[in-house]
Amino acid sequence: MQRAASPSPVYYADNAPPPPEPPVRGRLWRVLGGLSIVMSVVLVAGSLSAYGFWRRLDGQIDRENVDGRLGDDRPDKLNNSLNILLMGSDNREGENARYGAETGQRSDTTILLHISPGGESAIGISFPRDSMVQMPPCKKKDGSTVPAQFGMINAAFSNGGPACTWRTIESLTKVHIDHYVEVDFTGFKRVVDALGGVEICVPRRIDDPKAELHLKAGRQVVRGEQALGYVRTRYVLGDGSDLDRIKRQQAFMASVVKKATDKGMLTDPGRTYDFLSAVAKSIKADDDLTLSVMQKLAGSLRGMSAGKVRFVTVPVQAYPQDRNRVQFDRARAEPLFRAVREDNKLPEPAPAPLAAQNKVQPVPPAQVRVGVYNAAGVPGLAQRTADQLTERGFQVVKVGTSGKQYARTRILYGAGAERQAARMAIAVPGHKPRAWASAKPGYVYLVIGKDGADLRGVNAAVPKVAGEIRADRDACAGT
Repeated sequence: MQRAASPSPVYYADNAPPPPEPPVRGRLWRVLGGLSIVMSVVLVAGSLSAYGFWRRLDGQIDRENVDGRLGDDRPDKLNNSLNILLMGSDNREGENARYGAETGQRSDTTILLHISPGGESAIGISFPRDSMVQMPPCKKKDGSTVPAQFGMINAAFSNGGPACTWRTIESLTKVHIDHYVEVDFTGFKRVVDALGGVEICVPRRIDDPKAELHLKAGRQVVRGEQALGYVRTRYVLGDGSDLDRIKRQQAFMASVVKKATDKGMLTDPGRTYDFLSAVAKSIKADDDLTLSVMQKLAGSLRGMSAGKVRFVTVPVQAYPQDRNRVQFDRARAEPLFRAVREDNKLPEPAPAPLAAQNKVQPVPPAQVRVGVYNAAGVPGLAQRTADQLTERGFQVVKVGTSGKQYARTRILYGAGAERQAARMAIAVPGHKPRAWASAKPGYVYLVIGKDGADLRGVNAAVPKVAGEIRADRDACAGT
């Protein structure tokens, strides 16, 4: 069954309001793509719901029982969000032997994927593998216990597999994790190829025999070995640090999500099934990630767009004893962890209090004709906001750029549009509507200044983190 297409904004060539001039003043692997795999699954799967389809996919997933290995002192589950731990393994057995011999197995990637209640938004939080942390005692499959220890965070996987990394992340963040997903080198390549390749952008020509990486400069699509080499290489791109590599890997993940949510993929059942089948064959998960859980997850995320997905890295600082290692910057990391722990979908307030305060009764979103203008100088900001408003039922009649930049966002309205502006003020809180004599009667203008226009319930609970990457970004942005 195909997912119904989202309504598109309506643009009127002749009747659209002109760009306003508001009457205000202001100062003018190693990450291996684990997150890409899971995000692509949950963002695409909503278009396919046949039971037989799900059964075939379910039978292809390798699962592991981790019951009894997560400890009794786990964080409480505070809301209806979903938290999935994503791990990229550097396993060198079987098909992965070609990448060299390594003793043991480590998680080259550790990412916490947080999906807000109702599928309103998603955020992937990367944990640098060089982070020095306190790890709790972990129980192995054979029943033996590895004692608590202090060391690099990726050692947890070597100590006790996915369950130990799961237990470690919970102890560090106090976030309750629901499931885990693991992918290795071969699985990563299989999924990228099934997607038809992923777009990247590199600042200069790259020739790295060690990583089997040979790329021309600029925008291009990579597959298989080239994609794997791109996310693994550390020294021929950037400054050679793990943090710089994570930033590049997050950009790659953003491109995967963008490709997986492309209408061409969603409207082609054959391509979608081939892609999801490749995903199922490439991952390992806990056995509580059942068929019914996957169906429920897909249903809740139906309509998730790339613009609602972002990627951040846990804030860190230098580790004093070793300049090649880092440690969490607790002052900046804790607000991020707390926001994820306590995230809950914010209910839209009842209109009565607002009406009593402003003597105005808001109309339904469908009766609001709004022009959205970018006055912040941020590329694509007006279109992203317009898409979010359209998804919420507003009539977006114009998307454009203001002739000037402004410090503060304004909601302006023309004659007869007080009730429409009141509804817009509910959707975009913190900005009091103002009448504007030059406005077209019946229209509302959302002029987005440098302070932004955060819609209620859209990434509202999770604070912005320096360096975050949105999945709807242009692949060459920042290169």
